[in-house]
Amino acid sequence: MDRQKSFENTQPTLYLVPTPIGNLQEMTPRAITILKSVAYIACEDTRTSRPLLQHFGIDTKTLAYHNFNEEQSCKGIIKLLEEGHDVALISDAGYPLVSDPGQVLVNEVSKLGYNVVPISGCNAMLNALVASGLIVQPFVFIGFLDSNTTQREKTLMEYKDLPMTMIFYEAPHRINKTLASMLKILGDRRCCLARELTKKHEEFIRGQLSELCTLEGLKGEMVIVVEGQQKIKEINDEDIIEALQQQLAIGLSKKDAIKLVSKQLNINKNKVYDLSNDL
Repeated sequence: MDRQKSFENTQPTLYLVPTPIGNLQEMTPRAITILKSVAYIACEDTRTSRPLLQHFGIDTKTLAYHNFNEEQSCKGIIKLLEEGHDVALISDAGYPLVSDPGQVLVNEVSKLGYNVVPISGCNAMLNALVASGLIVQPFVFIGFLDSNTTQREKTLMEYKDLPMTMIFYEAPHRINKTLASMLKILGDRRCCLARELTKKHEEFIRGQLSELCTLEGLKGEMVIVVEGQQKIKEINDEDIIEALQQQLAIGLSKKDAIKLVSKQLNINKNKVYDLSNDL
């Protein structure tokens, strides 16, 4: 068992610092203070991070930490911690580790007993979820699906029966293929596509998957929020009788009420007719 009391020890610290996903005003004062105070900032791409750091007057030394050099960079960062330096990890935009590099580093650093301290801040997944209009909790974050259609649909099959809201990331050039795969595997569910979050052209498109599949020319990074598998309620005789009574109460003839209830509940018309004789 490992217990980390972040502010009650003198161990060097790895800070996980989120950066704006579009709107620079969402950079928090604490994030800026941390990035100025650490000895090094590990960036997913130093070229991408440079303008952000310059904007906030942060001149801390940077080093690259990305998917292609993760093992080597991880060793380098651990060496810096061993030397007593604090290090901050940032991604190009959003929260480190959430569909971004950092998992290997956090595992190794925490295993060695150094502090791993998260800083609150930007996260596209949560922005999209709370504004989606779908049930917020419970939810499951899945992230990017495979670009290969066969593998993508195989993965969706693994999640299709989950009862909780699902959240995916997707790039604009694959959005239509991904939505088509979702419609094919998950069925026509309610969903919300959020794009350009926190930017001038921020947009939330809410509707059925079949409706979103008709969209064209969408740009920007995408977050897709899809409702979970809904439990199919078993229809009993009392439900059918209650539905018939409701239709008769608003003035429908018995014949029309039977026809409508049969269609609404997807019940054989003869079954509904037999139960109507009990009214």
